[in-house]
Amino acid sequence: MEDRRLDGAVTRAQRRLVPFLLLMYVLSFLDRANIGFAKEAFQASAGISAAAYALGAGLFFLTYAATELPSNLIMHKVGARIWMCRIMVSWGLISAATMFVRGEMSFYVVRLLLGAAEAGFFPGVILYLTYWFPARTRGRILGLFYFGAPLSFIVGGPLSGLLIEMHGYLGLEGWQWMFMIEGLMATAVGVWAYWYLDDKPSDAAWLPADESHVLTAAIDTEERAKARHGLSSLGVIFRLPRVWQFVVIYFLIQMSVYGVSFYLPAQVAALLGTRIGLEVGLVSAIPWLCALIATFFLPRFADRYGAHRWLAAATLAVSGFGIAVSAGAGPAIALVALSFAAAGFIAVQPMFWTFPTNYLGGVAAAGGIAVINALSALGGFTAPNIKNWADASLGAPAGLYTLAGTTLIGAVFILALRREPTAEPATELAASSSPTSA
Repeated sequence: MEDRRLDGAVTRAQRRLVPFLLLMYVLSFLDRANIGFAKEAFQASAGISAAAYALGAGLFFLTYAATELPSNLIMHKVGARIWMCRIMVSWGLISAATMFVRGEMSFYVVRLLLGAAEAGFFPGVILYLTYWFPARTRGRILGLFYFGAPLSFIVGGPLSGLLIEMHGYLGLEGWQWMFMIEGLMATAVGVWAYWYLDDKPSDAAWLPADESHVLTAAIDTEERAKARHGLSSLGVIFRLPRVWQFVVIYFLIQMSVYGVSFYLPAQVAALLGTRIGLEVGLVSAIPWLCALIATFFLPRFADRYGAHRWLAAATLAVSGFGIAVSAGAGPAIALVALSFAAAGFIAVQPMFWTFPTNYLGGVAAAGGIAVINALSALGGFTAPNIKNWADASLGAPAGLYTLAGTTLIGAVFILALRREPTAEPATELAASSSPTSA
């Protein structure tokens, strides 16, 4: 009877919360990656060079990484309803303000502010899910949430392309309409979040009292277990060698994601021999549709057969080869290659997160996941700048070949992870601190 009530509470919470959180995630990816659709017209109109574009696109991730952990701690203190509202309203307004950029310095300032505004959203949602869903259901819920990344490009590509074609309407350029409308969409959803979200089951008027009680009891039981077995200090996380392995792997994955997404519209436009608009937006959605399909099937296959390490490495390797092939192929083959690339670097991410979550527990899990996500976000800063440097130094395809190489290195690092169950974090910490440890 108790299990049936708990299942009912989880199902009700999933139907209420997951679609809204997914909408928020779609808008977060849209507002950080739509710069790729504005690239050509934005650079020409705002007076921004290719190098400045690459630097500005990546600067987002510096402040994002620096302020992510403090943002998450504030959310834990004040509650998700208030803090998610703050995050979305501020990032929406700053994203919309990109329409006023003139010159490189104002571009840098806006991107830095946008990174700080959006910081804490992703780990904040992960933390929020721990308030609502027991561990045995959380993996499935996280998998649904991860659909937001490819969905943002599937929906956002055509939308951004359509808005770009509003060039000249009411005296505004197309890229200005894009930033304004997509930014204000996030702001509106942020205001909605204040009224829609509840901080915890006991606050939810839509959850029956008996289901609220059993769900709260289940979450509290897990939290007490974490308190008994978790590490007590966040600082200890930085001394765990395995955490740094996770940081490097996820950093390389993020390089693939943003190295492709920031330049995909321009690459597709070049392949089609046309300017960025609705047609490019529709064609650009194809790789992300493939990513959505791969994200649905591959993690489930890995769960069923316990093959997360091998399948994750193979998936990321396919992504690397896809990026490489797209650099020198004709339009049709390049689009197919980009579809494999996107499917790989998106679908690998839910599989990747099984490694740190199976390894870390308690406070170590909460702090470690935030640290991994924050430091790895710097891959979004590194990728466009490395690509721009390689293209400028060695010729246009060199940037994509470089990204393909770093992606394949990430696949090798996944294979290098130990196959056997790892020691508890505290045990590994003691071993790594010992003078006799290897």
